[in-house]
Amino acid sequence: MSSAFRSLGIFNYRLWFAGVTVSNVGTWMQRTAQDWVVLTELTHNDAGAVGVTMALQFGPQLVLVPITGLVADRMDPRRLLMITQGAMGAMGLGLGILTLTGVLQLWMMFLFALALGVAAAFDAPVRQTFVGSLVPQGFLSNAVGLNATSFNTARLIGPAVAGLLIAGVGSGWVFLTNALTFGATMLALAGLRTSELAPRTGIAKRRGQIRAGLAYVRGRPDLMVLFLMVFLMGTLGLNFPIFASTMASTTFHQGAGEFGILSSAFAVGSVVGALLAARREKPRFRTVGLSGAGFGFALIAAALMPSYLSFGLVLPLVGITSITMLNNANAYVQTTTPPELRGRVMSLYMAIFMGGTPIGAPLIGWVANVYGPRWGLIVGAFGGLLAALVALVWWTRSHKVRIRYPHEGWMPFGLEVTDDRDLATTEIAVIETEAQKG
Repeated sequence: MSSAFRSLGIFNYRLWFAGVTVSNVGTWMQRTAQDWVVLTELTHNDAGAVGVTMALQFGPQLVLVPITGLVADRMDPRRLLMITQGAMGAMGLGLGILTLTGVLQLWMMFLFALALGVAAAFDAPVRQTFVGSLVPQGFLSNAVGLNATSFNTARLIGPAVAGLLIAGVGSGWVFLTNALTFGATMLALAGLRTSELAPRTGIAKRRGQIRAGLAYVRGRPDLMVLFLMVFLMGTLGLNFPIFASTMASTTFHQGAGEFGILSSAFAVGSVVGALLAARREKPRFRTVGLSGAGFGFALIAAALMPSYLSFGLVLPLVGITSITMLNNANAYVQTTTPPELRGRVMSLYMAIFMGGTPIGAPLIGWVANVYGPRWGLIVGAFGGLLAALVALVWWTRSHKVRIRYPHEGWMPFGLEVTDDRDLATTEIAVIETEAQKG
């Protein structure tokens, strides 16, 4: 089997991957329909209302972080996932019924977004760390990459399907379809071979466990820097529902189907980036910084595109760079954190990643309303550019840099960088070129 897909050779992971992919398709269908309903049916193209909806949906990730990580480390992950997945499926069902009966109002959508956010706050860290129970440690980076492939393949399919369903039969049926897709995850969880799951003993209850998780992160400067980079990216850069919906409806005067196509165009790049990440044996910190810079420049390019078609053609590049950054960050955190702390650390990671949305989404929505969607994209680009700058500053300060000249007054023609890979010392030595030696 190709190195990019080697985790699929394991039965439990293969079953989990199939179930989660179906559920992810439904989730992206609902997200697309939710943003479109708020923008065009419950308001008159109010990007700020879309931002508030996103803030309510992702805010609980930040508020509940002291609890969710500890629950992920203590509870049986299969049982917890059954609870969270079932709860989110029930909410999709309720939202669909309210929409079909014509009684849905904006305040109701806000409440559903908040309730979904609470369920997702408990679901996200355990879903991330559950992969470690399905594959050997040596496969973890690959499995994380394939998880991202599943998520972004769903992003490719879900919005396009949602756009067609909205145009054909209405938004309510999109929400009902999403409710049904959670059954795929439930069936996958029920069908796992428990004897092949990696042994995992929940930590015993005792005081100070939340502080222990925070202390571990504080003692890892690389994680502190990485979390700051992810926060900047999540706060400013990853507001694609606002970017795509406002550009489609306001700038290019397109409908729901075209909005869905833009989301799928972004997802094409995300799938490619996730597959490339899955091929890597080991996540690298430098890749996070470089891809953050690439994301910023790609988003600026998208803001400058003059037509709907040219805008859509740039979006795959935005997708590749964003998923390359986030996938490497996720895999780096998981592969460098002890299993007994992974739930709490990943909970903090997800809280910082998603918790910036309550700040960034309303801000981007306000910028799009007041100055236009193109300026919203440019502000979003700073999420990646600032993250890259943070990585550069940390690299230069954490490495001991020394410049050596062979003799005084000699003008160098080449540079050689020697990196011992343990982030302790990087020595920049100026060397004579072969031409000079000659």
